[in-house]
Amino acid sequence: MAQVRVGVAAVVSDGTRWLVLRRTGAHGAGRWGLPGGHQEFGESPEDTAVREVGEETGLDVVADTRLGFTDDPMPEIGRHYVTLFVRCRIVGGTARIAEPDKATALAWLTPEQLRARDDLFAPLRRFLDA
Repeated sequence: MAQVRVGVAAVVSDGTRWLVLRRTGAHGAGRWGLPGGHQEFGESPEDTAVREVGEETGLDVVADTRLGFTDDPMPEIGRHYVTLFVRCRIVGGTARIAEPDKATALAWLTPEQLRARDDLFAPLRRFLDA
């Protein structure tokens, strides 16, 4: 039986560009996605976004807006995700790969540049196409 999980993706921008990471690990390896991860019990989506951005990139952010969600069945790993997208504002730090076991590169790309790519993590692709 497939598991259902809640994921949170943080839309961190520096104006017109969004911070994206090249994923590594269990699913989505080699694909570009937003910083984020699993929502933990008792955690708000905003808390999850702030925690995950800090863990993955070293940036200090404040979550300010819920942007929507995607419905993401992933039969290849036996999971079904609902991914919540949260806009975050940078308040400190410098973006870097802080967890090399989860990401191999980072980039700042506009939504238009992201839409033109064919190597996006499925939840980000669905969010951009919505």
